Parts: sequence; structure tokens; C-alpha cells
Amino acid sequence: MDLNDMGQDLKSVLVTEEEIKTRLAELAAEIDADYAGRDLLLVGVLKGAVMVMADLARELHHSCEMDWMAVSSYGAGTTSSGVVRILMDLDIDISGRNVLIVEDVIDSGLTLSWLVGNLRSRGPASVEVCAMVRKELALDVELDVRYVGFDLPNEFIVGYGLDYAEKYRNLPFIGTLAPHMYS
Repeated sequence: MDLNDMGQDLKSVLVTEEEIKTRLAELAAEIDADYAGRDLLLVGVLKGAVMVMADLARELHHSCEMDWMAVSSYGAGTTSSGVVRILMDLDIDISGRNVLIVEDVIDSGLTLSWLVGNLRSRGPASVEVCAMVRKELALDVELDVRYVGFDLPNEFIVGYGLDYAEKYRNLPFIGTLAPHMYS
């Protein structure tokens, strides 16, 4: 699926495929430098982080392990419900491990804040966050996000793992839907 397949459903492209690739390479270089000589466990947050996690892992020059969690505070809507549910937990014991949570988007930051607290309670050596997108609203939440791809306005976005009602995750760019798509 690409820009031509969207027709009138797309309002605008905010981040191009090329900008995503360039930024991922920069983030991977930072992560490689920060974790030099240390083990690294990437924890992807399903479903949105699949694209980010796969592309980030391929850009790393650092050996790493990967595991997945599924947490939700959405449903089919465009705003968080505020109630976090673990839908799928980690398979790997993270005690004593250097954990890097990989996220697609930080909207309000509330779900991620809860997840960071949950993982820190499991005794890892460290817990850091890498997010492809951080929205302006998340800047109001006290949450340390070490690696950020792009800071974007508080618009509902799709593409590169981000969805609306489970659609549009496979777009190679990040954009906004036309209002008629979700109103």
C-alpha cells in the first residue's frame, strides 16, 4: 500500500518513507553507542511497533534479543480509554537485563508510563524507551523517552505501524486521514 492507493482517504503526509529510514539509522547509531559492550533486549509493543522494531533491529550493529508485549488502552477509537490491559506478556525474564521498549507512538504517555513502571518492577538493569513518534500532548507527562524519532502535533496519525481500526499499518509513511474517514 502506498500514497497512490489512499485516494481521497489521506489528508496529508507528515513523515515520508525516506525521512523514517534516515531517522532510524540515526537512532540505531545512538543506541549502538549507548549499549556498546552491554547486552540489549528490545521489547516491542504490539501491534504498532512491528515496523519500527523490525527496521530498527536491522539498522543496529549491536547484537540484541527481541521479545514482544501487547498492551492496550484504545479499542477501535482514536483516543485512549485510560485503562491499560496486558494482552500478551513477555516470554523472557528481564531481571538484570538492559531493556529498550520500542513503541510506534506516544500519544498521552499514560500507557507507556504504566508499562515502564511495570517493567521496572521486574528487576531489569535498565529500562529505556525508543518511540518513532511522540505527540505534543505526551510532553506534559513526566516520562523520560531516551530516543525519539519525530515530535508531531496532536493529530490522529496512521501508517508505519499506526492504525485506524486495524487499517493503514502497512503504509510506508506517516500521515493523517481525511476527516470523513473517522467522523
